[in-house]
Amino acid sequence: MLQLLDFTGENIIATRADDLMGIKDYEKIHPFIHNIINKGKKVRWYFEMDDNSDSNSTGFWEDGVIEINYGNMKFTHSNDIEIIAIVGDKKWEKCMLSIMKPFTKATLRYFELSEKENAKEWIMYEINSSKTITK
Repeated sequence: MLQLLDFTGENIIATRADDLMGIKDYEKIHPFIHNIINKGKKVRWYFEMDDNSDSNSTGFWEDGVIEINYGNMKFTHSNDIEIIAIVGDKKWEKCMLSIMKPFTKATLRYFELSEKENAKEWIMYEINSSKTITK
């Protein structure tokens, strides 16, 4: 399930995934995307994943995959997202970067869970600056 975090606002969508996700989770944030682009801004997405490492989680997507053919996703906002901070356990880094790439031309940056404050600062900094911070 995807939860909205309290610093969602302006042109930031801040979310935490702590369970399996599916198309309904995307539909939850879709109106926020439209609100941002209707103001003439680009979306900055903070996407935190906490799989409770104690669990036997197979991932965050229904049936352990993200609908590999992307057939039901119909993601039409690839040009509307400017930056994405992906926050999660190191084991998800390679997988998540490869999953997100086809959906967006945004600058992607991966942060480990212990770096979530850095990820928030990166997203917030980008609001007031055209500079890109690189890792």
